[in-house]
Amino acid sequence: MGFFGRKDDTLKKNEGGFMDAIRCDQTDYLIWKWRPAGQGVGTTVKENAIRYGSSLNVKDGEVAAFVYHQKDGTMQDFIVGPYNDTIKTANFPVLAKIVGLAFGGASPFQAEVYYINMAGLIQLPFAVPYFDMFDPRLPDFPISMAVRGSFAFGITDYKQFIKLHRLSNFELEDFKKQIKDNLVKFVKGVVTNIPDGSYGGAPIPIVQMERRLLQINELVQQYIQPKLSDVYGVTLKDFNIAELDVDKTCEGYGKVKELTANYTEASLKTQQHINVSNMQETNRLQMDAMKQNQAIQMENMQESLRINREEGQYAQRQATEANAYAAKLQSEQQNLGAFAIKNQTQVGVAAADAMGKQGASGAGNVNLGGAGGMNPGAMMANMAMGTAVGAGMANMLGNSFAGAATGMGAGIMPGMAAPAVPPPPVEKMYNVAVNGAATGPYSVQQLHQMVAGGQLNVQSLVWTAGMANWMAAGQVAELQSLFVNTTVPPIPPTL
Repeated sequence: MGFFGRKDDTLKKNEGGFMDAIRCDQTDYLIWKWRPAGQGVGTTVKENAIRYGSSLNVKDGEVAAFVYHQKDGTMQDFIVGPYNDTIKTANFPVLAKIVGLAFGGASPFQAEVYYINMAGLIQLPFAVPYFDMFDPRLPDFPISMAVRGSFAFGITDYKQFIKLHRLSNFELEDFKKQIKDNLVKFVKGVVTNIPDGSYGGAPIPIVQMERRLLQINELVQQYIQPKLSDVYGVTLKDFNIAELDVDKTCEGYGKVKELTANYTEASLKTQQHINVSNMQETNRLQMDAMKQNQAIQMENMQESLRINREEGQYAQRQATEANAYAAKLQSEQQNLGAFAIKNQTQVGVAAADAMGKQGASGAGNVNLGGAGGMNPGAMMANMAMGTAVGAGMANMLGNSFAGAATGMGAGIMPGMAAPAVPPPPVEKMYNVAVNGAATGPYSVQQLHQMVAGGQLNVQSLVWTAGMANWMAAGQVAELQSLFVNTTVPPIPPTL
């Protein structure tokens, strides 16, 4: 059906001054021009004469365009449905300005009335006949292809549509043909360049285009949608490529298919080789990391064992030196009393000798009673010397008796040397086998620390002086207490 048609209903005639009923009862249209009842195209000069008070009906999904041709150009009023009322200047701002100035709002006015179907959808099939396609890898072997499908369009921006088209001489069939011809051109242009990726996205080989139909459909639609809007003022509502018909009997298709198969096989082998290489490299890196971690752990364990061994040896050496120093100090203290008595005895002997010499000296001899009488001076000197020696001996004996009392309290008689303090018992040391090598020796305390650190268990081999062979640590009686679990278990919940 064309854009313009005749209204079948009998309406009141405009030429006699009767009011018109302006409405559209068409069902399949995109643009339809209203004319008074019984008027054909160009049959009367009053074809476009409209009176105030005429009824106007615009259904939902329709737009009524009133076109006024003036000396300074064309102007329009648009009534968007739903609308059902008489024509009033209040609803026609452009008309109110024109008629109000020229006729005072009482006379008929000239206007072309067009109904625009905003809800209408024009569906058309399309077909692109066989054309040559070329794979960029084999440009000398053409492949024939045809494209078939359908599309649908409608009017969304009616003002843009009116700007692009002359409504007075518009025919739907001509419009359909124009759109279809251009759409076929657009589809062919996009599809032809898909194998080399010229229209966006990755290149698609010709032999794979049929199974990539949805992707190709989207690429073509993205290209033609703005074209139809800019050139024709319509909106592409639906686009569907139903078939990509490839001529599989032509020589070029066989060549391209063989090349694609070989390329795919080579790609799969290459990818498989890359995957295997990546897996091997990953395994190697993991093994190297594991070996490095083990080496670090072994080095840390050996260093820990060395530190524990050196600390044990140092502690044992310090204990031995401390015991030796204590024994020496005790021996010196015991000999100090005897040394003091010896020195005091020597002093007393020297004093007695001096007294004897003074008695024999002529200078000190006062003979008051004859040659055989008493010598008072010598006697007084001897008494003073004796007093001094006696005081010294008394002090010495007092100290000796005090020491003797102390010794007796400890079971030691005066004059006897105190028995030497026995050295502390020697702690038993153990060697531990680590990776086939003997380490240590370690004290029991150090072995306890090694058990806590996970470096020694019941299966670890140990040896100490007096053992014929290496034994498991759990079988040595002195070490069994190291492996007793002392961790307090959790308290069971109260029922």
